[in-house]
Amino acid sequence: MELLGHPVRLRIVHAMRGGRTLTTSQLCDRIPEVSKATVYRHIDLLSAGGILQVTDERRVRGAMERHYQLRQDRAVIDTAMIESLTLDDHRRGFAVAMTALLAEFNAYLDRDHADPAADLVGYRQHAVWLSRDELLEMISQLRHAIAPLLTNPPMPDRTQYLLSPILFPIDEPPADPQAG
Repeated sequence: MELLGHPVRLRIVHAMRGGRTLTTSQLCDRIPEVSKATVYRHIDLLSAGGILQVTDERRVRGAMERHYQLRQDRAVIDTAMIESLTLDDHRRGFAVAMTALLAEFNAYLDRDHADPAADLVGYRQHAVWLSRDELLEMISQLRHAIAPLLTNPPMPDRTQYLLSPILFPIDEPPADPQAG
């Protein structure tokens, strides 16, 4: 969690998803508002932590150019980890995720040809009333819809979209009528 809990590192992980192999220079191009030195430092941390792996090395103009790939199995926050987090850990993790999300959206809007309407950008929020069973069913349906798409490789006709389902209760759960 500590390794993924930084907005720049999270953005690097986003950029690497989908089986991409990228150089540090390509990652710097994807995150132009962050200094190259900072991107290099975070790539080194992710590589040392086993989140990124070097797939190729080439000498280019006297320097070693490394090609990195995301280790999908290491870039996951699993159920056991989530259950071990404190409320403050969740607070920090959510803040990092929102900071990275905001940075990604601003980077999109800063592109020369950004067109939210044409790109079908969405950021709606809905408040829905759900029983626990309905919540579990909705989560299952979302997983069923999203999971197969996570393995899509980059292709000329595909654009990478950032999908961020966010789910948390906004009301206290009802009192248990049988606990009484």
